[in-house]
Amino acid sequence: MLKDDLFIASQYVLPHHWLSRLVGKLAACESRWLKNQLITRFIRQYDVRLDEAQRQHPQDFRSFNDFFTRELLPEARPQDQAVDSLLSPVDGAVSQLGRIQHGRIFQAKGQAFSLTELLGGSRQRAEDFAGGQFATLYLSPRDYHRVHMPMPGKLREMIYVPGALFSVNQTTAERVPGLFARNERLVCIFDTEHGPMAMVLVGAMIVAAIETVWAGQITPASRKIKVTDYRDPQPVELDKGEEMGRFCLGSTVVLCFPDGMVDWSKELEAGSPIRMGSRLGSISALRPDEPETAEPEETTEPEPEPETEQAEAETDTHSSPSSTSATPETLTPATEQPVTDTVEAVEAIEAEELKKEETQAPDGTDQPSPVDEHTPESDTDKPRT
Repeated sequence: MLKDDLFIASQYVLPHHWLSRLVGKLAACESRWLKNQLITRFIRQYDVRLDEAQRQHPQDFRSFNDFFTRELLPEARPQDQAVDSLLSPVDGAVSQLGRIQHGRIFQAKGQAFSLTELLGGSRQRAEDFAGGQFATLYLSPRDYHRVHMPMPGKLREMIYVPGALFSVNQTTAERVPGLFARNERLVCIFDTEHGPMAMVLVGAMIVAAIETVWAGQITPASRKIKVTDYRDPQPVELDKGEEMGRFCLGSTVVLCFPDGMVDWSKELEAGSPIRMGSRLGSISALRPDEPETAEPEETTEPEPEPETEQAEAETDTHSSPSSTSATPETLTPATEQPVTDTVEAVEAIEAEELKKEETQAPDGTDQPSPVDEHTPESDTDKPRT
């Protein structure tokens, strides 16, 4: 606790900009012996992985800055290929993410900062993001320090905002009020197909400079706000995953989106590690919600049809005894009918034989047929006298 208190107190009295510029000069030095020493010690201190970089030996870099902003092998950071994915623009960790409430962004327990101040003091600029979503992403010294596009966009304006250069680690975020809205920063507003997007590159102590791919090194600059409009005459358009800038030493990126435009991945929370190109969230307008709900309808709609046909067939079978459908209900009549016919035939034969026996005399001759009771007696039928 005392150590943290001394660390925070020292940041209020240290000459932030002078110290950062001094470190910047050392980092830009191309003396072979000096830059190799700085790079080698830094790799050991922070366990930097050079096996992911295109250049993998300290002597391959012109300066410490060249090493710090090293490019990676293409296969080192595969991009999430889902149509609706919002990519992580950096390597690092989630500091905070969530909803922008009442024009303020959550920084740490008990700390928040103004959205309007973060974006350079313009209320009109901040209105686009009121009630929207934010994500604060921290880059540690060992991380890859180039910044990429979370989604395709066209640059509308860039705002350089002067400020202090406090450290941006978790301890400072918990102790320094309005940290990210008081540090030096570069605000980039992009227009996208689904709404505006703000990418804020926040400087920090000993961060020598912030650069963009369209304007080169931006900081250090004059100590006043500078707004550059990029809508005319030649707009800057960048694709999803394309590089947009870089830090010379570690810092933070703050993303802001309008209400309803994006949703963060549910598994992410404060402290979650992230890698450039991984899925940070989803773009609401591109989420495949409708196709997913439509697919079960397409597969389940035909299923009742066979059942209906079968039910109809069963109904027809019960209503029509002559049906030849091979269902259990029709098998019983089909098998019983021949037995009934056989019994009746046997009885008929026995009755015929019995009739013959009754009409024969004892000597074997046929007896006269019995007289119909309704027939009048003839002369031959009268008894003889």
